[in-house]
Amino acid sequence: MYSFVVLGMLASTLGVMVPPLESYYGLSDVRVSSVFLVWPAGYLGAACLNGGVHARFGQRGVAAVGPLFHVVLAAAAASHPPFPAVLAALALGSLGTGVLDGSFCAWAGGMGSANVVQGFLHGSYSAGAAVGPFLAGTMFSVGGMPWYAWYYVLLGASILEAIALLFAFRTEDSAKYHAAHSQAALPNTQSPSPATATMFKHPATWICAAYFLACVGTENAVSGWIVVFMTRVNHASAYLASLSSSGFWIGQALGRLALGPVTEKLGVRPATIIYLLAALFFEVLFASARVPLFSTAAIALLGFCLGPLFPNGVFTLTRLLPRELHVAAISFVVLIGQVGGALLPFALGALAETLGIEVFQVVVFAQLVATLLIWLAFPRLPPASVNREDRVEETVTQ
Repeated sequence: MYSFVVLGMLASTLGVMVPPLESYYGLSDVRVSSVFLVWPAGYLGAACLNGGVHARFGQRGVAAVGPLFHVVLAAAAASHPPFPAVLAALALGSLGTGVLDGSFCAWAGGMGSANVVQGFLHGSYSAGAAVGPFLAGTMFSVGGMPWYAWYYVLLGASILEAIALLFAFRTEDSAKYHAAHSQAALPNTQSPSPATATMFKHPATWICAAYFLACVGTENAVSGWIVVFMTRVNHASAYLASLSSSGFWIGQALGRLALGPVTEKLGVRPATIIYLLAALFFEVLFASARVPLFSTAAIALLGFCLGPLFPNGVFTLTRLLPRELHVAAISFVVLIGQVGGALLPFALGALAETLGIEVFQVVVFAQLVATLLIWLAFPRLPPASVNREDRVEETVTQ
């Protein structure tokens, strides 16, 4: 859980960094926006790296590699190098985030009461995402510190993350990984691994990738543009507008923590449909209100409903795929989610430039509808008593 707090802090403070980076390096809006576009690059590398790290070193390797890249990012950024070097450091940091995100999502998705475990895991991410911008913004606006001072904080957090993960997974070597996943040999380095090739034969992989594209894109579009919308359209103060962004992430954290048991009781498919319908309702309330305090409350409730969507997608995919495909498949769909998290907010910004920021409401509503429709495309989950590995392998070989 602590590792996911760090992941949330790393990802969510990119938006807070934009104004000080512009000022420090003399950047235009277009150039500084590249900090959002380099983040998925690390997830692309993680999708290719995860399977090999597990096969050679087990979860202990993941526990070492992920925090190492976080330490490199924080140390490099803290030295305030030229802007291209900052972008390179961010790409390496996102590689560490992608390794940890995909690996631990797969690990948690295969546990008993996976919805509850996933809720705590991703609730921790949202908690870090809520705290990070608040702490960084306070350092800049109240403490008068330069932008790179925040990365001293992240450097300490990343070192502590490395120590904690290495201790927790010190016995999880490659032998244990192979024993648990019925793999006797390392993947062939001269060709794609069987898991990588096989996972693309399952429709559930592609459906989940599209679902994460829409889901993560919606989350990042809201968190990336809510402050601008609140100040320009609802005429909120800068302080209240920043609180609306934090409220959205706090709502997500509470939703992931509180709704996990609800999902466990109702079933993941109907529960997610209910959450998305509730999210559409709160989005309509937000769009119809022009009172800043009411809008802040509505966006926090929207975040609460969106909170379980990501862990529910992970859980569903792990139920539909055999266990040996979990790490590779989840790394891939998480990568696609990060692509959506970069491209959809960018597209919203382009529309806002042309049509005005008022288009924010329409775009978010449309993305929620798309997320609901994609969710309905998932096949129904097999009963828990069914051996899903045999069931899926038979489907693939037919």
